[in-house]
Amino acid sequence: MSGVPRPWALLAELTHACPLRCPYCSNPLELTRRSRELSTDRWVDVMRQAADLGVVSTHLSGGEPLLRDGLQTIVAAAESAGIHTQLITSGLGLDEDRLAGLLAAGLRSVQLSVQHADPGSSERIAGRRSFAAKERAAALVRQSGLPLGVNVVLHRGNLDAIDALVRLALSWGADRIELANTQFYGWALRNRAALMPGPEQLRRASEAVERWRERLAGRTELVWVVPDYVGGVAKPCMGGWGAVSLTVTPDGTVLPCPAAATLPGLDPPNVEDMPLAWIWEHSGIFNRYRGTGWMREPCRSCPRREEDFGGCRCQAYALTGDPARTDPACRLSPDHGLVEKAVVAKEGRSGYEYRTFLPA
Repeated sequence: MSGVPRPWALLAELTHACPLRCPYCSNPLELTRRSRELSTDRWVDVMRQAADLGVVSTHLSGGEPLLRDGLQTIVAAAESAGIHTQLITSGLGLDEDRLAGLLAAGLRSVQLSVQHADPGSSERIAGRRSFAAKERAAALVRQSGLPLGVNVVLHRGNLDAIDALVRLALSWGADRIELANTQFYGWALRNRAALMPGPEQLRRASEAVERWRERLAGRTELVWVVPDYVGGVAKPCMGGWGAVSLTVTPDGTVLPCPAAATLPGLDPPNVEDMPLAWIWEHSGIFNRYRGTGWMREPCRSCPRREEDFGGCRCQAYALTGDPARTDPACRLSPDHGLVEKAVVAKEGRSGYEYRTFLPA
């Protein structure tokens, strides 16, 4: 693989089916139906190919991966290939027997989502009763001895609850707490006006995170994923387009990042048709924005071009209609006013549109 870095991370989106209806979901508006999902045997082969390519870590995600038939077999395939597995789950459907089977198959860690520290608020955001199930799932994971991460997607409806959210995660025994500000793709972009916080709310939340980091230093990892629209600095997409990570969607489409299917003209390949190694090294979609040679000004001459790689291609497209433009999150972008306008217009809508369940 001369000249092309090897990936080390795989996001395996096993299904788009999900019991929750979170308005900040970044999955595409057109979700993959259950009947079009990859077979378990194909996922086993994907894990083998990924390991040969250099992947050492995979997030088993969705949707809700616990709804995926053959999950235990997929975990075992990753383990036998030498890939570390983390289950990204809502916790719904995780009982003692299911967890025991996954543990026996080689599951290495669990990341559990929660929407708010207050049960009622959490369930309003999630779109269904779920808090008690999450609490039970956290207890089961801790009893199993697996590392537990707690993830919270932050937005206007829960940013003022940082203190309560951290206390909740600690009470559940979390080894790692991830506070991730909403990334505006898919359903989250559709609901942006209702989710967008204001600068003052973000400032208070950031200060609360820093206080907790000081208190928890050396004990519990606390991650703060900064918001895209505030701060004026673009973030590198997935560590750089086609640099460290790849995504395989429920139907086998292979993407440089989860949202890349929205970009026009890239014709993403599928593991049913081409080997993963060829896709990573030679496909048009992975080479289109790899490195810096594709860049225009102001990115082309920017000293940060090897750090942020021009920001997010999917965000550039969502906001400007051109995926090759500088990410408008960057203050140097000629389109930066678009994100400033979105922040100012945050009071435009208070209700959510929810994603719907997928038929079997």
